[in-house]
Amino acid sequence: MSHPDRDALSQDVVFDLLSSPRRRFVLYYLNQVDGEIEIGELADEVAAWENETAVDDLTSQQRKRVYVSLYQTHVPKMEDAGIIEYDSDGGTVALADQADDISAYLSREEDSRPWQQYYLGLAVAGALFYLVVALGIGPFAALGEFTAGLIIIAAFAATAIVHLIDTQRSGTEISTELIDDRKR
Repeated sequence: MSHPDRDALSQDVVFDLLSSPRRRFVLYYLNQVDGEIEIGELADEVAAWENETAVDDLTSQQRKRVYVSLYQTHVPKMEDAGIIEYDSDGGTVALADQADDISAYLSREEDSRPWQQYYLGLAVAGALFYLVVALGIGPFAALGEFTAGLIIIAAFAATAIVHLIDTQRSGTEISTELIDDRKR
């Protein structure tokens, strides 16, 4: 059920939608999955997050409490605002195009590592290392320029791999704005 003719969400509507930690987590989780998911799966993920446990360890009461809340309150409210699409026949939920209107209001976690500074430092160190090898200074004279180039490339490759792993790992972490409000 798409609402292509909707205007942009007002700031009041956005703040109302984001006032609920459950709705924020719904948005977070739907951004993590590709496409639509069943409302039951969404309820399980929200319940696990709220109870700080794995989905497999949830009680039926914990699942039911969140499912009913999502089904009766949060999903309809978010669908009415046009930020999610709910297929009641299939029981599936997906982000709508208008969900992009809310992303501007969600804080972005700052990258804990200044990767641009690491790469700049590595470039400067690599240039100095290559210069020392090319000029034949000290113990680096025996290396040769080709070997120095390979060492520099290997250093950049290793840094890029660590950066990639760090980025992928941080992509699976829950935003602190969700964690801080978990018990509200």
